[in-house]
Amino acid sequence: MPVYFLTGTDEHGQKVQQSAINANKSPIEFADDVSNKFRDLISALNCTNNDFIRTTETRHKDAVHELWHRLEQKNQIYLGAYEGWYSVRDEAFYAETELVNGKAPTGAEVEWVKEESYFFRLSDWTQKLLTFYEENPNFIGPKGRRNEVISFVAQEGGLKDLSISRTTFSWGIPVPNDPKHVVYVWLDALTNYLTALGFPNEDNELYRKFWPAHLHVVGKDILRFHAVFWPAFLMAADLAPPKRVFAHGWWTKDGEKMSKSVGNVLDPWDLINSYGLDYLRYYLVAEINFGNDGDFSHESMCSRINTDLANDLGNLAQRALTMIFKNCEGKVPTPGGPFTAEDEKLLLAAKEQLLPAIRVCLAQQNMKGVCDAIIDVAKMGNRYIDLQAPWHLLKNDVPRMHTVLYVLVELLRCTSILLEPVMPASCSRLLDLLGVPEGHMRSFSSVPLQDSSKPITLSDPNLIAMNQLLGGKPYPVFPKLDVDSGKEVPVTTSNSNKAKATPAVGVEVDYVSKYGAQLDDVVAVGVLVTQLGNTIREMKKAKRTVEEEISGKALLKEMVQELTFLKDRYKTLNNGVAADPASAVKAQ
Repeated sequence: MPVYFLTGTDEHGQKVQQSAINANKSPIEFADDVSNKFRDLISALNCTNNDFIRTTETRHKDAVHELWHRLEQKNQIYLGAYEGWYSVRDEAFYAETELVNGKAPTGAEVEWVKEESYFFRLSDWTQKLLTFYEENPNFIGPKGRRNEVISFVAQEGGLKDLSISRTTFSWGIPVPNDPKHVVYVWLDALTNYLTALGFPNEDNELYRKFWPAHLHVVGKDILRFHAVFWPAFLMAADLAPPKRVFAHGWWTKDGEKMSKSVGNVLDPWDLINSYGLDYLRYYLVAEINFGNDGDFSHESMCSRINTDLANDLGNLAQRALTMIFKNCEGKVPTPGGPFTAEDEKLLLAAKEQLLPAIRVCLAQQNMKGVCDAIIDVAKMGNRYIDLQAPWHLLKNDVPRMHTVLYVLVELLRCTSILLEPVMPASCSRLLDLLGVPEGHMRSFSSVPLQDSSKPITLSDPNLIAMNQLLGGKPYPVFPKLDVDSGKEVPVTTSNSNKAKATPAVGVEVDYVSKYGAQLDDVVAVGVLVTQLGNTIREMKKAKRTVEEEISGKALLKEMVQELTFLKDRYKTLNNGVAADPASAVKAQ
């Protein structure tokens, strides 16, 4: 199915205007800064969005005006006066009965607002929305959130008409033909989904192909806007609503909600630099069910990565590929006979059962289920290799050893392809190690057997080619994180998954054992030099207390020794050329 992945920044409203004033900037200058930070972060997270929309763009203003006109033409808007509670932080109106201890349900401060306003006839849509939810039971996910929305809409007295303009501030899209009003920020913001597809031009190819949207993924705190207001706006304008809205939860830190005042806010850049991008991506989707809240801790990060990736998938890859490299001339072996029942069971799990299970999970936004299903197959592979014991077969049945290792290579190929959307760089490296060429054999379409109704044979084009060279000497694609390093956030650079273990000061470290096979790969050693050089540089820049400075100097000495060792190794592998592998690394 074609995908159009949209993200962006909602930049209008009273909250933005006040924040700009506090920052001594104009609203557009403030919005530019914030939007650029999100753009940079999206790029750093290796997201593949098709468009990044800003609600300050001209194309968006045109789309909002067109939606307003259509609602006016349908007699869905009238001029009145609003008086009630409003939260600037939430950009939301609240009834007296919704307040908790004088605040919004979210904990935000509220203020009493009285002003002239245009209203949307939301009250007309109470029963129509309830009917819509009943006819479209999958419109809201997860199910618990659906129940919350239905309870809100079905409240006694039904929905109240919604104020959709403001006059007490100016930072927003002017109401057509009445510029002293600006469009309510949520009517403005929600329209972005239409804007990006070329609306109001409904003949636009993107609009015809991707609207109604299959899925909106939103935070649970803004579900009401997306699941109540948005479908009402659209249906009132004779436009189709999206097919599904899914509300994700929040991340907490060590059991507490993140807050600047508490000092427990996690910086995504620090997380990327500390654990590596792919490890962070995996943890965020594999640790919790996507619709629930999740609690972040260094211990849970290390446990998840070490258990699923280092111990299960990574260990299987290292065991199988090392045997092939040492005993099969570094080539994918040719099976020495027909596949046994045990072989077929594992191949069918990886090739016929895994992808359908993943698709079921994806349809429900169950990303944890996707990761669990893949790791379960890796666990099956580990049980298989233990039972088949190819190291024993090497002594008495080499043809059978070749079959076992071939089955494992195919399992690793399939699991790497299916996990690649979560961990693109790491899985690409594993496919490189397997020697899988670019093209069809790295695609989802290469995973299923061409004809699953027949016994599995080597003639199936969706099995990995025999006698294909591996991509070099195996190395750990998923190295372990050190939970006992004594550092809440171990430091590395974002182009590596490896979290640095901090050696005890004064202890001589066996660097050859520490880095293993990577010390035989000039590229891998180059990455290590860059990592360690950047770490040393950042340590030197950091502001420290006297006590930290004393221990820091000792640690720096150890790290400089380690860097010298690695740079010497790099020079040896690089034919005596001592140039630094990255310009960021200077002589320490």
